[in-house]
Amino acid sequence: MSDSKYEGLQIANPLTLQPEWLAKVQEDIFDPERAIIDTHHHLWSEAGLIPYSLDDFLADTGSGHNLVKSVFMECHSNYYTDGPEHLRSLGEVEYITGLADRTAADTTGQAEIAALVTTFDLRQGDGVEDLVNRHREVSKGRFRGIRQALANARPGEGLLLEAASPKDIHKDPDFIKGMKILGKMGHSYESWHYHYQNPEFAELARTVPETTMVLDHIGTPVGTGIYAAKRDEVFEEWKKGIAEIAACPNTIAKLGGFSMPDNGMGWAGRAMPPSSDEVVAAQAKYYLHVIECFTPERCMFESNFPVDKLELSYQVYWNAMKKIVKDFSENEKNAMFSGTATRVYKL
Repeated sequence: MSDSKYEGLQIANPLTLQPEWLAKVQEDIFDPERAIIDTHHHLWSEAGLIPYSLDDFLADTGSGHNLVKSVFMECHSNYYTDGPEHLRSLGEVEYITGLADRTAADTTGQAEIAALVTTFDLRQGDGVEDLVNRHREVSKGRFRGIRQALANARPGEGLLLEAASPKDIHKDPDFIKGMKILGKMGHSYESWHYHYQNPEFAELARTVPETTMVLDHIGTPVGTGIYAAKRDEVFEEWKKGIAEIAACPNTIAKLGGFSMPDNGMGWAGRAMPPSSDEVVAAQAKYYLHVIECFTPERCMFESNFPVDKLELSYQVYWNAMKKIVKDFSENEKNAMFSGTATRVYKL
């Protein structure tokens, strides 16, 4: 098996976690009994984009918050190195399923990897049904959906992760056919993309209303390169895109993934990592806009670790999210931290 990369993904600099730096900020756990399902994390081997093992993840989930389950998100790692191209991503499914089996057998109360969102090219026509069945089988029933990112970067953005998915793939008839088959089989579609592509995601949601579509990373407001001095303009454009997506009843929003370096927070270059209060001050208006548009019943929190771990710790991230929604009702908080995930991912 080998680690693969997203189609056309360019990496500006090596991605290295700094655990000693993150450890400089330690916080008491806010609302410690709140049950959490982390709906979005990756696992990479030593050769991967950001090396992050199961033990690393369990150390994070065991650092104080009440993490009960998680959803693994495809990250183009551990692919088969031979055989038909459209089947190679099953290598990642097989590898992660082995790790999920370990968490399921654990009796110490650690978080269980309860579901997998995997990937293959949806432009396979009628072959999508066979691929879905293969992913179901290899995952031992944990398969829940496909992420085929729409992310296609513009020049001059200064991105650390510069993705180049096929331009206008959301209009491709074969892609749309694959989306429809995926939905008919009871599975969801997810996308990571940049804020200026949110209208593309909304257009796709209107085209395939029968398929549940999950928006990752709150639609990724970019804050680097040409956008670094245009945060207010980006915010207004992003707000409109979020409202347009939320108007489609088949869409779900993930709350998180907003501390990637490409969001432009700039925390990774400082002497001290951010506290949860600093994260709240910088990001609350974004999250609250998403929740207002989608309602708590269509929102679910995600850590996006280890990518967001480049900027903040697991303790700090979840403390910040809990503080942002502290004034919501218990039912609303339960929905965002676990209930929506349980429903969407059939956990």
